[in-house]
Amino acid sequence: MPTKEQIAEDYRRIQDEICAALEAADGLAKFEEELWEREGGGGGRTRVIQNGNVLEKGGVNFSAVEGKLPASVQKALNVPHDNFFATGVSIVIHPNHPLVPIIHMNIRYFEMPAEDGDAPVRWFGGGIDLTPHYVFDEDARFFHQQLKDVCDRFNTEFYHRFKVWADDYFFIKHRDETRGIGGIFYDRLTASDELSWETIFEFSKALGRSFIPTYVELINRNRSKPFTPAQQQWQYLRRGRYVEFNLVYDAGTKFGLETNGRIESILMSLPPTSKWPYNYQAEEGSEEARTLSLLKKGINWI
Repeated sequence: MPTKEQIAEDYRRIQDEICAALEAADGLAKFEEELWEREGGGGGRTRVIQNGNVLEKGGVNFSAVEGKLPASVQKALNVPHDNFFATGVSIVIHPNHPLVPIIHMNIRYFEMPAEDGDAPVRWFGGGIDLTPHYVFDEDARFFHQQLKDVCDRFNTEFYHRFKVWADDYFFIKHRDETRGIGGIFYDRLTASDELSWETIFEFSKALGRSFIPTYVELINRNRSKPFTPAQQQWQYLRRGRYVEFNLVYDAGTKFGLETNGRIESILMSLPPTSKWPYNYQAEEGSEEARTLSLLKKGINWI
């Protein structure tokens, strides 16, 4: 079993790799770093990139926090006591180009030591999902194939199981639409007779390292395409849907707020500009209407 120190150190390294590669891909903007400490234990490295050639705002955050869980979080997680350790890398990127998609990724580990005769609690979680402002079938197929390739290296059941989970998780119930074209999502993944802790950890790292080859390819496919002011307005509307999901449903946002996390780091997922035009209706036959028609659960892209 890898130690919590090993896991945190490897996650730090993945944060470094992703930041360097995103700076190279953008070609202009550089990450600003803030080191922070959490009252109660631990801290992290918040890194934000802004106003680049293609990356309007993005965050690649690392945290390793510990201490006592609030009673409400302990109850929500259904765990036996309140001492905890959690570490992870969380990423959200908002491009300035409406034909380049928003992307989110998170890899994380949670642990509670044994207490009062209870066994220790450990699990891994994570996921990656894509939120295009406009859905391009070839990009969607590429994205999902990349994820399936990573999953299949470790367990041939992972992709289907985690894709269904992502469809259900990244769903905006009050809009009756998915946030984007999904991806994979998993939580409370633990060792079993078929799956060792080492294998789960290697899967977590492989997923983290799939981010750059996947997203840089999608940036480069679309960054030079012309776009109209109307398409940019649609981008702002879709960003609004992203905001709605993160503030209403996202478990990571809730966990961060309820464990006294750093507010700027938690809310770095929000875009710099969003719009909520009243009662917007996409024109029939438009690319906007087509995109809305594809924001559904259960679409098999590959």
